[in-house]
Amino acid sequence: MKMKRWYNMLAAALCAALILGSCGSAGNPSSETTSSVPESSTAEASETTPEPIFSSAEEYPRVDGSTANLPLMARVMQDTCGISAEEAENLTQNTGTNTSWNRLVNNEADLLLVYEAPQETQEEIKKSGVELEVTAVGRDALVFLVNSGNSLDGLTQDQLRDIYTGKVTNWKELGGKDQEIFPFQRNATSGSQTMFLKLLMGDITPMDPPEQLISGAMGQLIDSVASYDNSDGAIGYSVYYYAAMMYENPDLKLLAVDGVAPSNESIADGSYPLLNDFYLAIRADEPEDSPTRKLYNWILSDAGRTAFEESNYVPIF
Repeated sequence: MKMKRWYNMLAAALCAALILGSCGSAGNPSSETTSSVPESSTAEASETTPEPIFSSAEEYPRVDGSTANLPLMARVMQDTCGISAEEAENLTQNTGTNTSWNRLVNNEADLLLVYEAPQETQEEIKKSGVELEVTAVGRDALVFLVNSGNSLDGLTQDQLRDIYTGKVTNWKELGGKDQEIFPFQRNATSGSQTMFLKLLMGDITPMDPPEQLISGAMGQLIDSVASYDNSDGAIGYSVYYYAAMMYENPDLKLLAVDGVAPSNESIADGSYPLLNDFYLAIRADEPEDSPTRKLYNWILSDAGRTAFEESNYVPIF
């Protein structure tokens, strides 16, 4: 399930979304800001196919969330609507972490599979007075990426903080070659930027990067780190699932942190240090007999857990 080609298909996917809509037109977010999962990105269904909970695809709620959860969202739609993997992939769309939280509050989405909202958005949700029902369902990790030509295979958290505060500016200071460090960051409202500030920086303020070292999209950051300035001096970060499962780039490698390499195993057993949960969220006033509540309960069932595991996510329920 390698999704680098997804970014090359964005324009076509957006146009297709105008025609396809959602799982039935009620199933997914507005086509203006959404993106489709590419072909063959969901896992194959298990030998015992779960019984669909929706008799018609028209019943499927409006599902939104984070980009790294697109394959999971497609698999959930596949299993609960009783449709093919290809159809579910074509119909699955999202608007990203920050926007999807706002859409849920504004009743423009019904259910999210989503990473943590930026602090500013969390405050806006509290002020809105809309009560949400939020359950941690999966675990991912903040990972750091360098060009495959970089001689280093790992860094400590302190070394990473030194890079992102500007204290260290040359790889030679960390045991690497004599090469300037180009530290990429994400835009302020992205889910991975929220994880970066929370998990690595804490109370420490990172330096303000030059505009050319800020990436608005995860795929853009990965490609930039792989080839920036025709050198191997760049470093950036992403969430593990996206970097390892969805947008693998042979010119990159993931760094070990504090001596532990990121993997499904080190995320599941907690040995990798920079871990963060992702969430299932609906509005708390959702009726017990609504399609949204029905889907919420299904995701938290054994069938939902199987969908997580067979899509290579790490469930925590």
